[in-house]
Amino acid sequence: MSRPAAVPGAFVAAAILAAAFTACGGEREVPLSGRPRPDAAAPAPAAERTPAGEAALAGERIATGEAAPAGLGGTAAADPRPRVVFLGDSLTAGYGLAEDDAYPALIEAALAAEGRPVRVVNAGVSGDTSAGGLSRLDWVLRLEPDVVVVELGPNDGLRGLPLDATEANLRRIVERIEAAGARVLLVGLLIPPNYGPDYAGRFAAIYPRLAAELDVPLVPFLLEGVGGEPDLNLADGIHPNAAGHRRLADNVLPHLRPLLGEAAAGAAASPPAD
Repeated sequence: MSRPAAVPGAFVAAAILAAAFTACGGEREVPLSGRPRPDAAAPAPAAERTPAGEAALAGERIATGEAAPAGLGGTAAADPRPRVVFLGDSLTAGYGLAEDDAYPALIEAALAAEGRPVRVVNAGVSGDTSAGGLSRLDWVLRLEPDVVVVELGPNDGLRGLPLDATEANLRRIVERIEAAGARVLLVGLLIPPNYGPDYAGRFAAIYPRLAAELDVPLVPFLLEGVGGEPDLNLADGIHPNAAGHRRLADNVLPHLRPLLGEAAAGAAASPPAD
């Protein structure tokens, strides 16, 4: 599988991220969502939380066994719809937007309109790294997903973390999801060249290499057609707005539909539980 071709918008998006990253002090991560990290010292005041952030706070309580997520009580068998979990950072969470405007919810609505209803769980958390996603994987797998969309890694790159570790974490995430019997859709991303073009290039190459080696489908670049487009981003120039998230949903859907077909076929072929 070849490396996704760079598009002008990708370079513009990387430049914007680089400027924001520098403005934030270089070593500090650019916040990509309103959702708090699990290891945050304290949640933001209520006035500063987005609706998506409120949902994430509930999700963090589930992950630590403190509460069950709204609408997710009981087992997967209680709902016949395929369950799709989006494991990601703020791009998945939908910074500054109502949760219904983030691309996972838009995908759920689009599939329902096609007569292919699914049950989506948005597990996007602000600032999450590949290691953070791996640490939350037990909770994700307890949801008994049919498909997991994995959108992680940009915060590793923005921090200049070792790329071998990022790749190893993503590989482990994919392998564990598949070992649990779920399908994986890997989402490709790019980072700005803060640490030089070689580092940025090696980061970009992680996703197509893993997709090829592990034989999983790949969204080549989540922000294609969105990065660097003022009309599709919030005023900060970094986070997609509602219109931008509609484009993200369009970028993901063609790669997700075949997996849902495979999941349905696999479920039909499985013997009924005793």
